[in-house]
Amino acid sequence: MKIAIAGYGIEGKSNYEYFSKLGEVTIVDEKASKEDLPEGASYLLGESAFEQLNGFDMVVRTAGLALRKIKTDGKIWSATNEFMAKCPAAVVGVTGSKGKGTTSSLIASILREAGQTVHLIGNIGVPALDVLEKIQPEDIVVYEMSSFQLWDLKKSPNVAVVLMIEPDHLDVHADFNEYIEAKSNIRRFQTEDDICFYHPTNDFSRRIAESNSYANAHPYNDPKDHVSVYEEDGNFVEDGSVICSTAALQLPGAHNIENACAAISAVLGGFGFGEDAVEKGLHEFGGLNHRLKFIREIESVSYYDDSIATTPGSAIAAIKAFTQPKIIILGGSSKGAEFDELAETAAKSNVKLALLIGDEASKIAAALSAMNVPFENLGTNVKMSEVVTAARKNASMGDVVILSPACASFGMFKNYSDRGDQFIDAVTNL
Repeated sequence: MKIAIAGYGIEGKSNYEYFSKLGEVTIVDEKASKEDLPEGASYLLGESAFEQLNGFDMVVRTAGLALRKIKTDGKIWSATNEFMAKCPAAVVGVTGSKGKGTTSSLIASILREAGQTVHLIGNIGVPALDVLEKIQPEDIVVYEMSSFQLWDLKKSPNVAVVLMIEPDHLDVHADFNEYIEAKSNIRRFQTEDDICFYHPTNDFSRRIAESNSYANAHPYNDPKDHVSVYEEDGNFVEDGSVICSTAALQLPGAHNIENACAAISAVLGGFGFGEDAVEKGLHEFGGLNHRLKFIREIESVSYYDDSIATTPGSAIAAIKAFTQPKIIILGGSSKGAEFDELAETAAKSNVKLALLIGDEASKIAAALSAMNVPFENLGTNVKMSEVVTAARKNASMGDVVILSPACASFGMFKNYSDRGDQFIDAVTNL
């Protein structure tokens, strides 16, 4: 079988290792150079490489590669499709525009405290095919699924979790409807034996849940639903019975209470066990890097790294997580988002100053100006150390400084991790 590995990043390299055992493999990439490739590998490189794939039996696309860019008379496949077709264990799939990594990690933490062998994979950073051969039928897989991984999915997970959905990745998807349709595959192919939990107030999340006619879909954090878990009076509750205090959760913000409700619902409602493990599972998880992570306090000002916040909704959640006066660092490269709601939230939520960076700074500035939110545009050439210095200069005792950009990182930084790491270094060196 002739197989094209379309895209040769982290997932593409994993695909190459896996599919090399199944057929004659060729690496195809628009940008990779020969120096990036394994010795002796067959390759097809260049700007039009993805349009020259006739004659291959299978084209295995990397997650972020749009299907419309691939021209082939063969089968288009993906690591996610291969994994879902071959995985012998139950799979919990988690998607949404924000909170996927945190919710997936909370599910994994609770299941591990319940004595289960858990594999946490997918968009969170572990390529699915790297662990496939290690998975046993009695294990449980928690798979963080982006719209790119779901784009052409043919089999849905046993337990689907659909968090808050907002416009995202519109620099890759043709439009928001295509984004929603891709996300819907997490639910679309579920059977009557499967189950879905979705955000209780988000219409797009509900639309995804309703993409399947089976009635086994439940809004989490909704007291009216008897299957899901909700928050009430400082406790996590299921069908009127208290599970544990919300104080067990080590993460700030109302959005993380919602994420925890989704995670607990997935475990208890999806598998029917684990109630005794919830409290410890929540407590043991201290948060992921670059996700509203406390860095340090200096001169009674607290600094938080939320570099993963690449959408306005994520930045809104960060703003709402704190009642203190806030200085927020916003901006970066475009993902096609609008910032009016973000500006409105900043005006109502004690944001004393927004420091703007990157290509989207002027667009954010216009939205903030309309809501009379103070801002300072630091431009595209500013160093993160200079941004942090500006934050410190404007901060007062009791303030919170948050890097929560609401934009992608490209142009000024390699990725969101690089952006967050530079922020951490700058804060550490104050």
